[in-house]
Amino acid sequence: MNTIRLTILLFFASTLSFGQSTNYWQQSAEYTMSIDMDVTTNKLQGTQKVVYINNSPDTLTKVYYHLYFNAFQPGSMMDVRSLNISDPSSKIGSRISKLKDDEIGYQHILSLKQDGKKVANNVQGTILEVILNKPILPGKKSTLEMEFEAQVPIQIRRSGRDNAEGIRYSMSQWYPKVAEYDYLGWHTNPYIGREFHGVWSSFDVKISIDSAYTVGGTGYLQNANEIGHGYAKDNSKVNKKDAKHTWHFKAPMVHDFMWAADPDYKHVTAQVPNGPMMHFFYQETADNKEAWAKLPDYMVKAMIFMNKEFGVYPFEQYSFIQGGDGGMEYPMATLITGNRSFKSLLGVSVHEMVHSWYQGVLANNESLNEWMDEGFTSYASNVTMNHLLPDDPSEADVYGGSIRSYVGMATSGAEEPLTTHADHYHTNRSYSRNAYSKGAVFLIGLNYILGTDTFMKGMRRYYNEWKFKHPTPINVVRAMEKVSDLQLDWYLEDFVYTTDQIDYSIKTIAGNGDKTYITLERQGEMIMPIDLEVTYKDGSKELVYIPLRIMRGAKPVENKEIQRTTAEAWPWTYPTYTFELNKNSSEISKVEIDPSGRLADVDKSDNVIDFTTIKPFTDPTK
Repeated sequence: MNTIRLTILLFFASTLSFGQSTNYWQQSAEYTMSIDMDVTTNKLQGTQKVVYINNSPDTLTKVYYHLYFNAFQPGSMMDVRSLNISDPSSKIGSRISKLKDDEIGYQHILSLKQDGKKVANNVQGTILEVILNKPILPGKKSTLEMEFEAQVPIQIRRSGRDNAEGIRYSMSQWYPKVAEYDYLGWHTNPYIGREFHGVWSSFDVKISIDSAYTVGGTGYLQNANEIGHGYAKDNSKVNKKDAKHTWHFKAPMVHDFMWAADPDYKHVTAQVPNGPMMHFFYQETADNKEAWAKLPDYMVKAMIFMNKEFGVYPFEQYSFIQGGDGGMEYPMATLITGNRSFKSLLGVSVHEMVHSWYQGVLANNESLNEWMDEGFTSYASNVTMNHLLPDDPSEADVYGGSIRSYVGMATSGAEEPLTTHADHYHTNRSYSRNAYSKGAVFLIGLNYILGTDTFMKGMRRYYNEWKFKHPTPINVVRAMEKVSDLQLDWYLEDFVYTTDQIDYSIKTIAGNGDKTYITLERQGEMIMPIDLEVTYKDGSKELVYIPLRIMRGAKPVENKEIQRTTAEAWPWTYPTYTFELNKNSSEISKVEIDPSGRLADVDKSDNVIDFTTIKPFTDPTK
């Protein structure tokens, strides 16, 4: 066992011990699976052994599994949801309802035992319920063994066969997967096409498949010299006459296992200095050849940047695999459609790789808090793309795109709070804007409140404190409080639990001798501190910083090249706030709220006053 893998396992053991002492706990499982894939019938036969460890304080009388492939059948909950929602995903639409018998997906349980004895079970849609013969007590474990068969559906949503680009197998959600049990109980939500939540596990997986196929995905290949296909350093042991090859993968400390296979994959690698080996699997064409050839160098740079800024990626490899229906993250790998322009290919690759931090290692319940992985990933992806393409004008506006997207939804009248379960949004648009845009704006707002340097310290602290665990929103906020010594519960409560909006304005500016009085007004329900930049006619600038009293402190000076005046804190119940400048009003050229562009104000039209366009100042005392 090498150093990195040993470190991961030792860290996991220490986090469990630490977690127990602080009332934090998480379940764990050890999977051993062997499958035989028939590429002519698109069916597989499989055996699975799961050693399930109950680290909870509760006695478990049942265990649940997800059978995701069962969603790809006419009449499934995913099918009916797509047919009835007002804005169905274009990737699903009515496609499931039209599947033929040899195109549907299914996972059939042929036998199931608990500790060697048959156990009662029943299947409802995508959920398998196991009624245990013997309860699993706190701190104890039990072994569940099953035989199953599955048919791989035509690719519709994430997983499946023969996708639009001709990739044979995108094998995500392909095996019976133990459902998560945590402080909220069992998470047995049916699969209707959205998000996931999984148990931290180890995987030992053997995949037998036609020897012409190249396989990539989660885990470290154990028998590279028997396989070849770009993995082997010594191809002399590869028997190319074998009808099938058995690929043996092991993956420590992950919460899912994905693989993909195609007979036409090109496989290339790139080494990240002092980091993981990157693998790239794709069908090379005249149209995509140049884009895929450029991708490895850029992704090495992206990994180096993410390791430095957001925390170190803990595994020894990462794979970019053409497949699926767009882009979808999995442990140690991603499925992405590959027939794209270079910038599109780079963008989706960066986004999905960044998910290795926000969901791959920080495994929040993305069904309940999807914005913590999609939104945080969007934020870090934007920052990374700006680093990779500094001369591209479209990548320079790191914050603006997310803010504009969020404001569009917030002012539409159809916004739903971030606490909405991913499956229960009224519209796909509302889900998408919350998950990707408002989730990113949550971090942009923290950046604004704390200052960039302190915020980035908080992001790294959050990562290092909660890696290989299941963080919740409060854990993000607490990490930020620890590095800033500010109180931030109000921010979480307003921005996540409600649909309150930020809307501040410059209400009046009035001169009185050598003093100027500026009055601000809070027109929205959500409270925020204020950065107000005053530009003088001589070209100099001053930043007036107005913290909130509820913060119990102030952020550090961000730009030392501009004088900053820290004003008295604003009590949030006061709708207006007036402060005094020791300057004659005639010296002022412009006043602007949030010159950095990080405040998600829903109406910026009243955030700037240019004194060349307003009436003369008046004495506020008259």
